[in-house]
Amino acid sequence: MDITFHVQRYQYIIQNLRRLLKTKIVTLESHDDLISVRDKFSWAKTPRILLVWPKYEKITLRLLDLQVLRRHADSLGAQLGLVTRRANVRRDAESLGIPVFKSTAAAQRDLWPDSAPRSRRTPKTPRRGLRRIRDIVYEKEAPWRTSLLGRVLTFTVGVIAVLTVASLFVPHAALTLYPEAQTQSVVIPVSAGESIEAVSVTGAIPSQSLSITVDGEQSAAVASRISVPKSKSQGIAVFKNLGQTEIKIRAGTIISTAVEQPIKFVTLHDTLLDPGLDKFVDVPIEALQSGASGNVPADSVIVVEGPLGLSIAVTNPNPITGGADSQVVGATDTDREKLRKLALENLRSDAESKLRAQLDAADLLLPDTFKVVKVVEESFEPQAGQPSKTLTLTMQVEFSAQYILAEDLKQLSSSALDSSITKGFEPFGEMKLKTLTKPKTDSSGVTHFELEVTRTLLRQVDTMQVFSMVRGHNPKQVSDKLMKDFALRKEPKVIITPSWWPWLPLIPFNLSVEMR
Repeated sequence: MDITFHVQRYQYIIQNLRRLLKTKIVTLESHDDLISVRDKFSWAKTPRILLVWPKYEKITLRLLDLQVLRRHADSLGAQLGLVTRRANVRRDAESLGIPVFKSTAAAQRDLWPDSAPRSRRTPKTPRRGLRRIRDIVYEKEAPWRTSLLGRVLTFTVGVIAVLTVASLFVPHAALTLYPEAQTQSVVIPVSAGESIEAVSVTGAIPSQSLSITVDGEQSAAVASRISVPKSKSQGIAVFKNLGQTEIKIRAGTIISTAVEQPIKFVTLHDTLLDPGLDKFVDVPIEALQSGASGNVPADSVIVVEGPLGLSIAVTNPNPITGGADSQVVGATDTDREKLRKLALENLRSDAESKLRAQLDAADLLLPDTFKVVKVVEESFEPQAGQPSKTLTLTMQVEFSAQYILAEDLKQLSSSALDSSITKGFEPFGEMKLKTLTKPKTDSSGVTHFELEVTRTLLRQVDTMQVFSMVRGHNPKQVSDKLMKDFALRKEPKVIITPSWWPWLPLIPFNLSVEMR
């Protein structure tokens, strides 16, 4: 009886101690996989790890993944448990011996079953006589290979072989030759135009057109004096009825002189003209524009504008006076023309630089074809007749010019030079182009000028013959032989890498030959 009591008490104490064991709770999320869950396990320092399955999220952990997690927990010295209500997960966990609980509270409260003991692998007893078996299977090396003399000879042969290969592939040499040179030069009369379609050996070459729009602002100080209207002229106009009806002459009726550029006046108030022929009425008038130009002599205002002119006639019995001008500082037409020329010159220079920037450096711009296509915008500030000590002009102008492509110039030059090349020589380097005369464009739009083309010719040297002559020889012997066989204009230059190597390479691809 006493023994049973003590056993039950011992079991109760063990259960309470197990409940006191700390548990690491890991809640799974939808994006978790085997690797992320293993990483979460690595932080656990508790004897129990509880894996909580979410209710409404899908977790992609398979039976094999659970097995890996259980083994990982065992390696950490912890026991793995699950909290889930999914039947398939519970079934997989039970097949692996992983305890499953309905909730985390139940996992903390209930007892966890003891984990099954893991079996340990017992190493096999090593076989006896392994050394004897090894000696039977593997053949022994020949005596000459194990002797010191044999090894020294083998090493020496290997070193010699390496040095031989190095002597073939390591040395490099750069050989510079200076063959006989000639200067070839020709002057080509060039005719360039947009109507020409292809390059011709006669000098005809197509030109291309390019346009650009530039704008700018130019200002200048003004010292001229101009007349500015100061007051309007006023007077009396006499209207005569040409019919039998009463006519109302409203204020603002316009009358004028009968000249090419009429001077206009306006009535100042409403007036009634009595019916009947030869009825008269006096009406005060005023010039529309201020200034002395509104002063006119008697009987010069005789035109009534509008339909009213069919019913009445008008004249001014007395001169109309009172208009006056004042002299102030302002821009004249001459000032505007000077500023316009200056602005066009600056815009032309700007347009030319921008056009050249759009071309390749080797393209040839024809300055004689540079022209103004149209003036897009032009405005002076202040306007004509306004006083000001400064005149400002804002302009936007479209320019165009023609140019010749570098490829066409090269084609034309090559054709002219190749026709007179010396036998046994070949071109070397780039051609040099120079315009001898200033390009001039005729009335048909074709630009004419003379072009001088110069290039260097070198005597042809057979590179393969040079290779066969110099490889494996001493540099001094090579220089003397090349000077004698090829009649070079100066001694060839030989650079060997490494510099202490006494001979030129034997392999051709380790030797480079350059002509200068």
